[in-house]
Amino acid sequence: MDTSAYDADLPAHVERALAGFLERAGAEIRRTEPVVGVGIDALAGFVLGGGKRLRPTFAWWGWRGAGGDPAGPDVEGVLQAVASLELIQACALIHDDLIDSSDSRRGSPTVHIAGAKLHADSGWLGSPSTFGLATAVLVGDLALAWADDMFGEAPLPPAALAAARPAWRAMRTEVLAGQYLDVRTQATGDASPEAALHICKLKTAAYTVQRPLHLGAALGGADDALIATLREFGDEVGVAFQLRDDLLGVFGDPSVTGKPAGDDLREGKRTLLVALGLQRAAEQGKDAAAKVISDAIGDAHLSEEAVETVREALQDVGAVDAVERRIDELTDSAMEALDRAHLAEPAPAALTGLVVKATQRTY
Repeated sequence: MDTSAYDADLPAHVERALAGFLERAGAEIRRTEPVVGVGIDALAGFVLGGGKRLRPTFAWWGWRGAGGDPAGPDVEGVLQAVASLELIQACALIHDDLIDSSDSRRGSPTVHIAGAKLHADSGWLGSPSTFGLATAVLVGDLALAWADDMFGEAPLPPAALAAARPAWRAMRTEVLAGQYLDVRTQATGDASPEAALHICKLKTAAYTVQRPLHLGAALGGADDALIATLREFGDEVGVAFQLRDDLLGVFGDPSVTGKPAGDDLREGKRTLLVALGLQRAAEQGKDAAAKVISDAIGDAHLSEEAVETVREALQDVGAVDAVERRIDELTDSAMEALDRAHLAEPAPAALTGLVVKATQRTY
């Protein structure tokens, strides 16, 4: 293996590790219960069918920044450990699509929609939608179970895995807690900016950036001080990442994002963008703008024309500019923390590039 290629094309190596693990993990059950292969294929297609690989990449550069050597004996073990984060991501997205009743992901039908189609096309008994729902729950659960297997079986010294396990445990709990807070906030109708930011921190920042960095640095033997600084950096970047996602959820190009524009509104998500829109409309006495925004939240049949009206309202009250400013502030704060971390080269430059990718992306 050309060790110089790890840094240069990490996503390709993550893909290789995932493909190899998924084949190994599913081999025995495919032999004994061939019918289950449909679900395994659904998971493999989801995991290998796209994605930015941000979580493994942040974890890798946490490891490199703590002194990890891509020419050393542990590199394949580290690769397997960080790649396992993609299986947690798969679980979160498959279940998230189900919770949000999303029809598409990355330009393809979501797992529950594909499952319902299989049922209908096959002429099976019962409800296609119920079968699709059950399929998505089980495929997502399989992803989470296999994530534990992939991480725990990584060929690394036991001490290294033990050092990283607190980050692994915390990350899994935090993302599920964040998901619950998200659905609870939609149910209670809490439209405050504080609630939106709290969800950002738990649901996205912790498991997208902060804990992957923590995990990677722990694998590299980082001390508590370095991990604390990286977590500070990760928290700021992770929130900025979600705020960019919120903007793309309303203003993004569907041909680039792979999801219909306005889906966050249709799903009733109380994002910071929406929270600031309502808050600023009230402060400015713009009742019409407030009504346009509030009426759109949770409207499953919101038209493209109505989405455009919401966009205009959010821009008119200054919510879009406010979110953009918050992203800039978070990015600046993150870069200050990165400077204080004094990471091993070339991690600082790589993480700087990741900050730009996470906060200035168009997909």
